[in-house]
Amino acid sequence: MAGKLYGIGVGPGDTGLMTLRAKEVLEGCGVIAYPVKRIGEGSVALEIIKPVVDISEKSIEEFLFSMDPDDSVREKCREDNLNKMCRLLDNGEDIAMVTLGDVGVYSTYMYIDAEIKARGYETEVVPGIPSFCHGAAVAGIPLMIGNEGLAVVPVAKENSRLLENAMDNFDNIVVMKAFKAIGMICDMMRERDIPLDRATVVCNVGLEDEYVGPIVRDREYGYFTTVIIKKKG
Repeated sequence: MAGKLYGIGVGPGDTGLMTLRAKEVLEGCGVIAYPVKRIGEGSVALEIIKPVVDISEKSIEEFLFSMDPDDSVREKCREDNLNKMCRLLDNGEDIAMVTLGDVGVYSTYMYIDAEIKARGYETEVVPGIPSFCHGAAVAGIPLMIGNEGLAVVPVAKENSRLLENAMDNFDNIVVMKAFKAIGMICDMMRERDIPLDRATVVCNVGLEDEYVGPIVRDREYGYFTTVIIKKKG
């Protein structure tokens, strides 16, 4: 009998915020998998589970998802990963792939889930707490209240129009993947007369170097940086 693939959201960084369901599934799977962009770079998600899940008797599998600009390289890499995963499933192994935050929020796993499911295998998604929900809780601010709307968008220079539309049309905006775009976000806010004190930066939330505070243009931020903008204060 073929094994089952689970996508596990382990939360934003604090082991205590991992769900009981995630722990239960991880303890029951023989294989713990995690995606990487470079071989050997390690996994924050894997480190999060170690204090509460004994992985000493489990097979730990690293899956490389190349960011090479060549489409053919990325496609071959993905195909190799899928074939490897299918071999494990065919051997009857249940696989838990861990990912930061929630599995449905900008996660590599959802691509894998769709393709594995299309090959006839059983899959299950176990949700986790997204970093922006945790960050808002730590900052003591509501993401939305009353009849307010909320937009969650990634930010990059090539798709800045998406962020501009969100700022123009929503009361609350969560800007993800923001670590290289703080200056651009500040400029967009000023152009729209949105005071900078309406923005809260959530950086490495749940980790040792966590920063949850006001947006500072020249401050250095880590890779896991999100900005929460509340136009109504």
